[in-house]
Amino acid sequence: MPKPLNILLVEDNADDAEMVLRELRRGGFDPQWTRIETEKEFLTAIKKLPDIVLSDYSMPQFSGLRAIKLLREHDQETPFILISGTVGEDVAVQAMKDGATDYLLKDRLARLGSAVKRALAETREKKNRLRAEMELRESELKFRQLAENINEVFWLTDPVKSQMLYVSQAYEKIWGRSCSSLYESPETWLDSVHPDDREMVRQAVITKQVLGEYNETYRIKRPDGSFRWIHDRAFPIRNEAGEVYRIVGTAEDITEHRKLEDQFRQAQKMEAIGQLAGGVAHDFNNILAVIQMQSDLMNLDGGLSAEQRECLDEIVAAARRAANLTRQLLLFSRHEKIQPHELDLCESISHMAKMLRRILGEDIQMHFKLPPEPLHIHADPGMIDQVVMNLAINSRDAMPQGGKLVIEISSVEIDELAAAQSLRSRPGSFACLSVSDSGCGISAEVLPRIFEPFFTTKSVGKGTGLGLATVFGIVTQHRGWIDVYSEANGGTTFRVFFPRHAASNHHPAITPAHVTAIRGGEETILLVEDDTALRAAFKKALIQLGYRVMDVDNAPAALELWHQHHKVIRLLLTDLIMPGGISGKEFAQKVLAQDPKLKVIYMSGYCPDITVSDLKLGQGICFLAKPFDTFTLAQTIRLTLDAA
Repeated sequence: MPKPLNILLVEDNADDAEMVLRELRRGGFDPQWTRIETEKEFLTAIKKLPDIVLSDYSMPQFSGLRAIKLLREHDQETPFILISGTVGEDVAVQAMKDGATDYLLKDRLARLGSAVKRALAETREKKNRLRAEMELRESELKFRQLAENINEVFWLTDPVKSQMLYVSQAYEKIWGRSCSSLYESPETWLDSVHPDDREMVRQAVITKQVLGEYNETYRIKRPDGSFRWIHDRAFPIRNEAGEVYRIVGTAEDITEHRKLEDQFRQAQKMEAIGQLAGGVAHDFNNILAVIQMQSDLMNLDGGLSAEQRECLDEIVAAARRAANLTRQLLLFSRHEKIQPHELDLCESISHMAKMLRRILGEDIQMHFKLPPEPLHIHADPGMIDQVVMNLAINSRDAMPQGGKLVIEISSVEIDELAAAQSLRSRPGSFACLSVSDSGCGISAEVLPRIFEPFFTTKSVGKGTGLGLATVFGIVTQHRGWIDVYSEANGGTTFRVFFPRHAASNHHPAITPAHVTAIRGGEETILLVEDDTALRAAFKKALIQLGYRVMDVDNAPAALELWHQHHKVIRLLLTDLIMPGGISGKEFAQKVLAQDPKLKVIYMSGYCPDITVSDLKLGQGICFLAKPFDTFTLAQTIRLTLDAA
């Protein structure tokens, strides 16, 4: 059966056209054709997308070479065969260069059918090839978009050659190293593993090469000195013979997840110990009641010698000390019923000031910073006194050679940005009790355990390990929380937050409307903050205010950014304490030496009276104490940038 063929025939001679059609029918085609003679007709006809164009070389009003050029300008794929009575080799070559599929002489049309079939086949093959190439490009684009926009690392290796074939860009973000380093030496991956986990990972890799799969969790060390937890999985790709010839894997940063798990386990442990402590405390109170009662009876009987009465007084005093210890256990376990009422936190601290000075001793310089207006909370006065006392004594013990203690009360409005700066905080109006010392500080290893009951770093007989645990229990009972900022040999700040009493809460929470009242800007700000979630919150707020932001998590990386972009950076917003061997203060001093006009804002969770003492604050250099709200951040940045 003849094959239908839609032809555009460019021919001014009707007889020649009929001859062409006759040859096509002989070649097995059923031609449906349109014959044209002018350029205008040609431009109209090619819009109907013919299967093939057959064109005479020379016509009075048009030419075959012109037809080729016009066709290729509008359509790169439709086959074009040039047919002429006489055409020289140079014309034929030019026609093929311009895009002709083939050329024929009119006196040799016997091969027209085969030429058309070949032209159609070549066009079909070309279309299929182009379609395959386009699909491949689309597939590669989808893969690249997937691999580069997911936070997990995707990788592919050749286990036979021990060669890394592909690793996604997330590797540079998580590991802090370049992807090219892995291509050059796959051992770079293993070298970055924490020394304590390296042998385990090495053995897993050996097993992987045999079985082609593994599922491991380990730590890596980034160039800035920080560590991250990684969950790494690998899967085999087998050939037709069942042999593993490729290994594909994913590596996920689970550091934040591990932190949440640790916090959950800590909460479970605290709850379990609390229940135990509560049970022990109640039973112990019964024993103490018997001791107290029998001691009283012995006193009532009289007839005791002076020595016996002295011994009995010692027993009674010991029982009272034990009762106080039991009360701490009950407070920690939350089994001691609180008796809250409205009280002025400032007044409570004022009443304790004299007693604290006497207890702490003359070698401790005490400073009280209290607002002039009352600051009311709903709390048990005795328990609040115990919180202040325990924190103050804890600070004194951290300063055996004397030092500085600052107790401050402030009203705090916490918005969403400030709430993101602490895992336990929440938006609202709060009274903040801040107790800061210049003592020995708390090491990073000890800090997560300070609220555990019976945990203490003091020598035997110097502490029960219940002071901070009791503070934690009391604050939690009052629907508050504690933020701790400390560093070995760098002092400690405890910030205790209590909800403001509703009746005296006259200050509405900061809303976005307040922020719009502060003028933003278009300046470029270099943000240096090692806490990932906190840096993201700051960056979002700054961008909303209109600023351009460059952000990094350590000072060495910030120095690189500074060298590249110092001409456009107008303000440095940096935390004081950071990993990487360079503090925020040291980094600021380096860049200020290069550009004294640079504006700087320091941030820290430590008490300003202790932290700021060695900072040279002044025109264009400010300090912000964490946590702060968006309004305060916006106002401070604008005032700093506008300073002369």
